[in-house]
Amino acid sequence: MNSPPPTDREVFFPDSEIIVSKTDLKGRLTYCNKTFCSIAGYREAELLGKPHSVLRHPEMPRAVFKLLWDTIMARREVFAYVKNITKAGDFYWVFAHVTPSFGRDGAVVGYHSNRRIPSRAALDRVIVPLYAKIRAAEAQPRNGKEALAAGVECLDATLAAQKVSYEQFVLTI
Repeated sequence: MNSPPPTDREVFFPDSEIIVSKTDLKGRLTYCNKTFCSIAGYREAELLGKPHSVLRHPEMPRAVFKLLWDTIMARREVFAYVKNITKAGDFYWVFAHVTPSFGRDGAVVGYHSNRRIPSRAALDRVIVPLYAKIRAAEAQPRNGKEALAAGVECLDATLAAQKVSYEQFVLTI
């Protein structure tokens, strides 16, 4: 399943709704609620078994996804602002809360994500400019590994300049 070409149209979902999904350890969707399907423009059958990354908007910095995956793979929860793409190529922003899901034996068996409408002020004032800055850093190197490292360095430098952890940063903007 390939992502469509992005449009400039933003779509929204009601404040009262929460987008919910679950994935296996490889990030393949095992559950998606009606709100998820509605906003993304897919039927549930089109999504189950597919990688969650089918919704990854090309303007999302790779460094942010690295931070997200590193955190949940370390068995910790993470919050992140994420720009997703719909089946039609439109986009929508979410404030995601992603957690590992544990089995009875304490092993991680998958991941669970709840997404709410993000603060428009935080997006406009902080996130959109920061993500543009990180993407610009990621665009400079010639290969993917160097690009990711440049994005991580840019994000880390931003946090260090503000003397905050990523968690402090994202929860206080």
